[in-house]
Amino acid sequence: MNNFPDIIPVFPLSNFIIFPKTTVPLNIFEPRYIEMINDSMKSDKYIGMIQPKTTKGNVQIPELYKIGCLGKITAFKETDDGRYVIELKGLIRFQIIEEIKSVKKYRECKIDTKNFLNDLGEKKENIKFSDLELIFKDLKNLFEKRGFIINWKALEKQSLDETINALAMASPFTLEEKQILLEAENLDIRKSKISQILTTYTFDNYNNTTVQ
Repeated sequence: MNNFPDIIPVFPLSNFIIFPKTTVPLNIFEPRYIEMINDSMKSDKYIGMIQPKTTKGNVQIPELYKIGCLGKITAFKETDDGRYVIELKGLIRFQIIEEIKSVKKYRECKIDTKNFLNDLGEKKENIKFSDLELIFKDLKNLFEKRGFIINWKALEKQSLDETINALAMASPFTLEEKQILLEAENLDIRKSKISQILTTYTFDNYNNTTVQ
């Protein structure tokens, strides 16, 4: 039933992650990724989202992190100026085994998903929404200081895992911090990692005023 492909096209996007069971919009305009979407739409509609590592200088082919998330195109629209606007639903995390040499303009990798099969389950994590109140308060403060606007009331109506993952994806954290959140084994650990990261921002960025 869960026969995911061993070789997938990968979309390296810096400071951007998706999680299983979340859906994100993407605006595709580079020719190589237009080609990637065309090929994906003709086959299984799978795309691997992964972050490139921070590199110094102008590196044409940046090194990739080993852990990403496999997504499936669930909506597709072509704009008048030739761009693609798609929605990608996160399915399961993957680990890169090796990059495949190809004549295609975009990159392809051989992957393994066996260590992340729990991503497919419906098991509820033992976390109460009240446990997140302090994290939400600190996140709200950080988001507002950085000029981010979040519909917090809408988030509170989502399931707990959707809420945590949505905040992790949208957060103004660094590339490395977002990768830590993606690689967290489960929701409980991810919640703790968000809290730890926020602690460093509290010391570095906050003053003594409180945002109401």
